Amino acid sequence: MASQTSTTNDLSSKFSLDVRDMGSLKQSARAGSPEALKTAATQFEAMFVNMMLKSMREATPQDGMMDSQQSKMFTTMLDQQTSQNIAKKGIGLADMLVRQLSAKNDAAALAIGSEGIGSAANGDGSFNGAASLMDAKLQRAIAAAGGNAAATTTTATDSANKGSQAPHVRSFQDKLAAHAEEASKATGIPAKFMLGQAALESGWGRREIKGRDGSNSHNLFGIKATGDWKGKVVEATTTEYVNGKAQTKVERFRAYDSYADSFKDYAKLLASNPRYEKVLASAGDAASFAQGLQKAGYATDPHYATKLTSIIKRSLAG
Repeated sequence: MASQTSTTNDLSSKFSLDVRDMGSLKQSARAGSPEALKTAATQFEAMFVNMMLKSMREATPQDGMMDSQQSKMFTTMLDQQTSQNIAKKGIGLADMLVRQLSAKNDAAALAIGSEGIGSAANGDGSFNGAASLMDAKLQRAIAAAGGNAAATTTTATDSANKGSQAPHVRSFQDKLAAHAEEASKATGIPAKFMLGQAALESGWGRREIKGRDGSNSHNLFGIKATGDWKGKVVEATTTEYVNGKAQTKVERFRAYDSYADSFKDYAKLLASNPRYEKVLASAGDAASFAQGLQKAGYATDPHYATKLTSIIKRSLAG
């Protein structure tokens, strides 16, 4: 038993890609070793930290002069090892799992969790896929242990998803979420879909349309000031695609007094214009919603639907 304890104690300090000691961990788990429980929980925490790092990497540009497939590979290895080091010190998730699973200390449950760690440690799959795998394995472990921690696990998973968002994404979402929810009530379009479109049109708030005097138009959706618009207007340079080719133009855009007004006008536009009827009808699916907007002529960018779908499903996931 002493040798098993030594093995599990050392596991979290080893190279993150070294999974050779997983067999020893599972053997210790079947023997009911408390050290194995702690180590498995720590490895689980390390995977969550690694997924958060991975998601933040994906949310930042990676097309610089120094970026290559080789640099990305070494960055991935660095993130994995960093996750191990962070989890070794602990952020609280491992301790929570130990408390929940120690109530019954079911060795079979721990063995299930260890197998999940081994498969996820290979680095296969996307962020959401790995998260789903871990959550399913953990739920099975809890069920086998007879614990009542489903609610706690769900909270931990949601917190990890939210924590995986890049800071500028969280800031943008927190600032505008309430306005998006109000517009959602009027259109039936999920608030997340509208936030995604506002993010795409405004570059996460970094490229908002401004007047020549620098005043903010609060126009988050790039809505132009057509002949029937009676409100304030600003002129700005924009990129339009004609026959698939980008062209720079100066256009007139609607200006609002607040972001709330921008969301209200956007909701009114989609709800009152007949060409967006199919968009509203397909608002239950991100890809269908994005494709519907592009087909209805909302934007001239030929890749608009793909970009919008990616933002909704990846940056705003969770």
